[in-house]
Amino acid sequence: MKFVSLFIALLIGFGLGAGALWFHQGGTAGQGGGSSEREVLYYQHPHNPTIRSDEPRKDEMGMDYIPIYAGDEGRDDDPDVLRISPVVVQNMGVRTAEVERGALHRQISTVGFVEVDEAAQSHVHLRTEGWIEDLRVRTTGERVTAGEVLFRLYSPALVSAQDELLQTLRRNGNAGPARERLRALGMPADAIRQVEQQGRALNLVPVKAPQDGVVQALNVAEGMFVQPGTEVMSIADLSRIWVIADLFEHQSDAVREGLDAEVHFPFRPGETLVGSVGYIYPTLASPTRTIRARITLDNPDGRLKPGMWTDVHIDGESTEPVLHVPAEAVIRTGRQDRVVTMEEEGRFRVHEVRVGRRAGDRLEILEGLQVGARIVTSGQFLIDSESSVTVSLARLQAAAEADDGSVAAEGRINHVDPEARQVNLDHEPIAELGWPAMTMDFEVAEDVALTDLEPGDPVIIHIREREDEEYVYELTHIERLADPTGETDDAPDHDAHTGHDH
Repeated sequence: MKFVSLFIALLIGFGLGAGALWFHQGGTAGQGGGSSEREVLYYQHPHNPTIRSDEPRKDEMGMDYIPIYAGDEGRDDDPDVLRISPVVVQNMGVRTAEVERGALHRQISTVGFVEVDEAAQSHVHLRTEGWIEDLRVRTTGERVTAGEVLFRLYSPALVSAQDELLQTLRRNGNAGPARERLRALGMPADAIRQVEQQGRALNLVPVKAPQDGVVQALNVAEGMFVQPGTEVMSIADLSRIWVIADLFEHQSDAVREGLDAEVHFPFRPGETLVGSVGYIYPTLASPTRTIRARITLDNPDGRLKPGMWTDVHIDGESTEPVLHVPAEAVIRTGRQDRVVTMEEEGRFRVHEVRVGRRAGDRLEILEGLQVGARIVTSGQFLIDSESSVTVSLARLQAAAEADDGSVAAEGRINHVDPEARQVNLDHEPIAELGWPAMTMDFEVAEDVALTDLEPGDPVIIHIREREDEEYVYELTHIERLADPTGETDDAPDHDAHTGHDH
């Protein structure tokens, strides 16, 4: 037993940074000099509350026993509470905050990119076949103005239709159908008037820019033969542009059309452009799995170029009143989330929580806390780690004390039947008995109390084969543990078994 005690002490010394911190579960922290007026009932081992002394002394690691004062001894009954020395709390720099209830103001920060305003874009097509002559636009990116000649088109069909119009006019006939044919072939109205006034056909018909803008695409060259349907070029007005912001799915419920948005461009540091969300696209962008929101910005100087990346901040909608805490207070392990509460000075408890939405540095709490609770925002990782060490220590201690031939194991209560003196529980694999993790019914020895056990309680159990009946096992000891993690081992087989099956 001396070797086991020394091993336990060494384990605790390693887990707590070679004695830098000292914790104990269910105990009471040592007091400062101002506590000398209080009556000391006894001194308690810093790691094992069952070891007591009437006089001050040190443990195997050279750490002082903790004085227990009158009025504090009843607090040792709660196994879920961790007691930490006020001196250690101060050295750890523990900070706390209250759980609050209120609306969360959600600020969405994301990235976006500049696109051409599709409503300010036009395409130049031909309605008849012909040859490109006198091409005035040679490269993409050239700026053009509305009415400017882009190129001239030689089309035999247009020349023939003009001759038909002139012949009709010479006969003083109805020229309406001939004019409609020219318009259908894409001849501008001013060119038709010019033909009528001059009395001769235009071999080269001018094609003009439909709007101001920049040539985004140029698909022809001088002398090229083109057919109807060919996009000769496209022109975009960049005096107004779109910023397309990417939103993650969990952010989409905070954004709606009409919300204010701020756009920052890396090449214009310190400058903020203000716009609003004009449209939210109804489908997800498949490559990125994001929802796109469109923001329209004026660009009179043309410095914002299509393809540029931006930082976007959207003033999202506020939530309904909810419980929320500082995000730094939540310990996120991937499988679950936990927080540490401080019930009073030096007394801490670990809670499993379910978190919801995030707004800046605040996290919504869906389950696990009440408004006004005091939570630890700094140093909680050390406390949470110590809570896990305490559970492991209790298991080691139970194994060391199991000198009656029983085997110690960890489990979780499912059902308690005090009248039949039976419990149903999930236990971990037990190598000593060759058992896998299972759900089992156990008979309980007469001297083991069942009144304080409830479904869900994590426990340390001692299992022993009955002397009067072979292959029948009973529980000779049940010790309720703190449950800092709320996790149970994944059992490969949860078919119900009883203690009689082995």
